[in-house]
Amino acid sequence: MTTAIEANPHAISLTDKAAGRIVAVMAKEPAGSMLRVSVVGGGCSGFQYVFDIDREKASGDLVIERSGATVLIDETSLDLLEGCTIDFVDDLVGQSFKITNPNATASCGCGTSFAL
Repeated sequence: MTTAIEANPHAISLTDKAAGRIVAVMAKEPAGSMLRVSVVGGGCSGFQYVFDIDREKASGDLVIERSGATVLIDETSLDLLEGCTIDFVDDLVGQSFKITNPNATASCGCGTSFAL
């Protein structure tokens, strides 16, 4: 069995604002909870981002830690998220996590799905 990937060779970054929001959300969850970010097929542009709360690291997960926040990214999603930045925005539309993905050739208006 392999262990979680502790280095970040995929250059995926987490902003201070995102880390702060993750810490706030996880404070209301059971101890050891982490944010899992993944990509699945679907959405109006072909792929969509999924945000879940997980309490266990899976084999092959990339683990990103910043300012007390922990983000897990599954092995399958890594190539699709290469070089992305995970941020948290608070604007007129509402509050949400926002992923800036340099691999995306198109995205939907709400920013939850993208195409390659």
